[in-house]
Amino acid sequence: MRLRELPTGGRALTDVSDQISDGALRFLKREFVVLAPFAVVIAVAAWFALGGQAAIAFAVGATASSVTAVVGMAVATRANVRTTQAAHTSGGPAALNAAFGGGAIVGLTLASLGLIGLGTLAWAFGLDAGTATALQTFGVDASLVALFFRVGGGIYTKGADVGADEVGKLEENIPEDDPRNPGVIADNVGDIVGDTAGMGSDLFESYAGSIIATIVLAATMGEVAAAAVGPSAALMALPLVLASVGLGRSALGIVVVRGFANRAPATALRAGTTGAAILFLVAGLAVIAGLGIAPKVAIAVAAGTLGGMAIGLATEGSTSGASVRKLAKTAETGAASINIAGLALGLGSTLLPVVLMAAVIGIASLAAGLFGVGIAAVAMLGTVAMTVATDGFGPIADNAGGIAEMARLGPKTRAVTDELDALGNTTAAVGKGFAIGAAALAALTIIAAYVQTVATLRPGFLLAFDEPRVLLGMLGGALVSAVLLALMMANSGAAWDNAKKYIEEGNLGGKGSPAHHASIIGDTVGDPFEDTAGPSLNILIKLMAIVSLAIAPLL
Repeated sequence: MRLRELPTGGRALTDVSDQISDGALRFLKREFVVLAPFAVVIAVAAWFALGGQAAIAFAVGATASSVTAVVGMAVATRANVRTTQAAHTSGGPAALNAAFGGGAIVGLTLASLGLIGLGTLAWAFGLDAGTATALQTFGVDASLVALFFRVGGGIYTKGADVGADEVGKLEENIPEDDPRNPGVIADNVGDIVGDTAGMGSDLFESYAGSIIATIVLAATMGEVAAAAVGPSAALMALPLVLASVGLGRSALGIVVVRGFANRAPATALRAGTTGAAILFLVAGLAVIAGLGIAPKVAIAVAAGTLGGMAIGLATEGSTSGASVRKLAKTAETGAASINIAGLALGLGSTLLPVVLMAAVIGIASLAAGLFGVGIAAVAMLGTVAMTVATDGFGPIADNAGGIAEMARLGPKTRAVTDELDALGNTTAAVGKGFAIGAAALAALTIIAAYVQTVATLRPGFLLAFDEPRVLLGMLGGALVSAVLLALMMANSGAAWDNAKKYIEEGNLGGKGSPAHHASIIGDTVGDPFEDTAGPSLNILIKLMAIVSLAIAPLL
């Protein structure tokens, strides 16, 4: 059954859902009012500085990225009440299908718009070195929109979340999402604008940026280097072809989740994500062989695909299970203890993802040089539709729980939504870790394209101490520091959040205990870590890199 055909329940549910939808729409309008003047000024500047094609690409990027955000909000605010009703009348499997169905629409929309936008521009302009230059402004606007939604949405959602928690849980000692707390609606709106629109725009930016940068790398590759890898036209087309293959495999992964819906929710989601990645890898290798590209490029595809899965698993290990139970235990000795322990956990959690990123970069580079690094980034984001579907499931499930509480549907319904919400916290943490890893690889690919572009225009470049080289140093420093800081913040925040929920399940004294109060304070510290400051760094490094690539011909 289609999402819109699912029942929404009685007036008690729809009244709450309508308030959330209205709040999200108001936020969206305000974001566009602020964003539009910036976009117009940059589009005009691009027209005069880089030409008409660059300005058109910028406008297409603005449209695609904005539509992604609009669809994300619209779908999430329709799926939440349907998830609540499914949990109330039909139980866990039906609620999982409703929540995941909403996330799947967002994911497929994101990947489709990225492909349609870039594919249409490549078809209209012709896929050559000149097109590669024009496409860069598509990525600039994707970054601009992502920054607005991630930072603006993050500040909104965490301002509402922290305020609601402090007033409700700490001051008045009432349950989460209690209808007596006026901050609850804003908190639920924040889940949509921060986690659905924000995460979607973040991954859209990485998706588009990695494809564009890899096309640029193929276009500026020397004849000798290109001959060792494959036909130039095939190399430029490969990122778009792989993205198309990934979209199809993501759709199959979504079907797998629906088929496993009667099993444990975590099992269903893991089957879908793993299945999509494996199918993409097999199909990607076949595509490389069919295009007459050297088999060593397939090694880069495998490194990117498997590396993305490994980074997600590493993040899951740091933000769930034994790690969270150990962190929750420190809450028994007060807020200071859990805050210090959470920071320590975040700092330590950066090691394995960074090692995995370095391994992916090293393997891809050894296999096919800078082009291999670009293809690894494209492969890591190949099943981005499935990643967004899994991540988007979380805020919808969280909203469903809030609606159930405010509509007073009872503990049985809330138990179903709480199980999905707990899983959503894990998928959100995995999604943030994956987003950081993908951002790092995408930014590195864009930086590599910048180096190759400038080196083509100015061969004394890597030896002379001039503006392009100084800019390169800044990009490198920003990338290294931002990735580590983003990982630390995202993992600390997610661990604090899950530690609080572990205590609320009845452990270590349960709700209302001193440990619970300490964990709430830890969670309020972690909220801006994981949903505002940390994720915004992903976009910042990509925005710096793509702007540098776009202005490279002017340097």
